[in-house]
Amino acid sequence: MLRFLHARHRLRELLLLTTVGLVPVISGLLVMVVQLQMKLAENANISVQEAIFSIDQALDRMSEAALRALPLAGKTCESVKSALQDQVVSRSMLRSLTLVEGNQAYCSSASDSLDYLSSFILSGQQVELSYGQPDKRRKLLVNFYLQGNGSGVIATAYAIQLRNELDGFQDGLTLVVEFDERYIWSNGDSRDAQRPSQSEFLVTDLSAKFGYRVKGGYAQGFTAQEIRQSMLQILPSLVLVGIVTGSIVYLGLLRARPGRQESAANVN
Repeated sequence: MLRFLHARHRLRELLLLTTVGLVPVISGLLVMVVQLQMKLAENANISVQEAIFSIDQALDRMSEAALRALPLAGKTCESVKSALQDQVVSRSMLRSLTLVEGNQAYCSSASDSLDYLSSFILSGQQVELSYGQPDKRRKLLVNFYLQGNGSGVIATAYAIQLRNELDGFQDGLTLVVEFDERYIWSNGDSRDAQRPSQSEFLVTDLSAKFGYRVKGGYAQGFTAQEIRQSMLQILPSLVLVGIVTGSIVYLGLLRARPGRQESAANVN
């Protein structure tokens, strides 16, 4: 009977030590997971705001270029085309400048289709992500329309200008910039067969200036991968804390054990 009671007591001690040792490990892992999730959510929100700021700046530069060419709008193409071309050369980000009178594009610094650009004006958009002219090898472009008094200017740039703004975000977050149904991200655009995964911690916001939308999120499985990596880094330290905690409790039990045995002897 005494052996049975002694074995049961030892089993209780073992369970207690195991529980005490696991508490800091489990609680530490839970805190790590919560902190990581909070960090990813915060980073997604901040990155979307920063991306809007960066894209706004790129479009502001296009707006400035269009504003500089606006005084030429309404003049004959023959008299101003050379000046348009000079302005494009002086701005490395520009592909072309096109003058508008009424709702019709009538003079471009490049050999762009004026009908194609007039369609953009009639769409009522200020900014569009364009695939270029249907009759040519299609390149992703950004058209920006600045309207004046009965006239206007379309500034056109390669979409690489926007990609350059997104390339600065190298933390695993995927940022997609949407202009209506067309969109672009650092490694592709809406012409690709598949949209990038953004299923984890997805954040969406609009540009108050230009009306485009930015979506930021992590790909499916990204959080689990980050948790595994963080766990491998922190787990040895947590296990060590668990061992030390269990050892302290075990020493306390050893000190208490002789007293218990003496009490048991007095009872007998």
